[in-house]
Amino acid sequence: MTATASDRVLPVPPPGRYGASPVDAYRHTMSFGSLLRYLKIKLHHLIDIRDWSRIRVVGAYDRNCVVSTAEKNDKLFNWQRPTAEPDGDELIVKCFPGTEYVHHYALIIATYLSMRGRYHGQVYYELPAEAQCQAAVDQLNIGIGGSELVVVGWGLGHLVPDAAWTYGHGYAWCRTAVEGRPVLYLGYLHSIWGDVAGRVVSRLAALGARQVVYVGKVGSLDPAIAPNTSLATGNHSILHNQHVTWHDYFGGLAVAQGGVVTGTHVSSPSILLEGQDWLRTQQGRSFVDPEIGHMGRAAADACIAFGYLHVVSNNLARTYAADLSNERIGTVVERRARLLDRIDSILRLRLRQPDPHPTTNDRSNPL
Repeated sequence: MTATASDRVLPVPPPGRYGASPVDAYRHTMSFGSLLRYLKIKLHHLIDIRDWSRIRVVGAYDRNCVVSTAEKNDKLFNWQRPTAEPDGDELIVKCFPGTEYVHHYALIIATYLSMRGRYHGQVYYELPAEAQCQAAVDQLNIGIGGSELVVVGWGLGHLVPDAAWTYGHGYAWCRTAVEGRPVLYLGYLHSIWGDVAGRVVSRLAALGARQVVYVGKVGSLDPAIAPNTSLATGNHSILHNQHVTWHDYFGGLAVAQGGVVTGTHVSSPSILLEGQDWLRTQQGRSFVDPEIGHMGRAAADACIAFGYLHVVSNNLARTYAADLSNERIGTVVERRARLLDRIDSILRLRLRQPDPHPTTNDRSNPL
């Protein structure tokens, strides 16, 4: 079976083995050169040491096989990359269990090999079963008070620079008081791509969380928004062709601040599927990332408050110098540090306000 770009709007295919076909690099929203640089950053180094007869991407969190030399452990979180295990002429690539993450990484490999003239149908991926995905996330085990705000995601080392982190199975957390209110910061060493992030919110709710904020990065679908100049927020996403809304932790507070934009978010399972044809179908929508829709739906299902406050990191509708292939250059790092300071200020402003509890359970509605 071969999955196509329709996976981005249809329910996830059942567990099983699928062929990963490369996307058309010349029709992507990133330029050919930027896309190739992005893929190289993400690629496991064993992909390039030889031409494997088969490359199989599976869901497994295994740090005991070959770790990628592309890992950059100069940051606290999201530095672990998929690992790999050679098996004769086959290379088994292991991602943290999540259907969209496994598919996304298979597309990374297939597209990279195609761009280098080395693809010959050798890339496959095996979608993990829901029970396997849930069991991986259920390793999170922290007692959470109902009055605590949980802040999960990116940039946490900047938000709490002097924290003493407690490490668990692929994650770390710390507790502190902000504006006199209890806050739990939670970061993952590996990616919580796509549907994984939704399970994280469900797990947090099961552990007692009543309010969760996700800090991260989104791509803009509005050509006027330059990368690394604005923050994005909202309470509406398009996920698998459904409208998803949730009780917004920030209410109207975040968007009332300068430099914060809002609009309809789109949940995309893979950056590789965000081509020019896809972009033309996104008229009237504002932002894209893999996680927010899943997290918002999980929060609505659990009847808890959820909010996101993200750096607009790149633009899919217009070419700018900054994109996903050069995120570590000095000017980008400096601008994002200033935006993280703004996120901290808005979080503090919100923590001075009372916490209205959601009274209705927002649901997903078909388009």
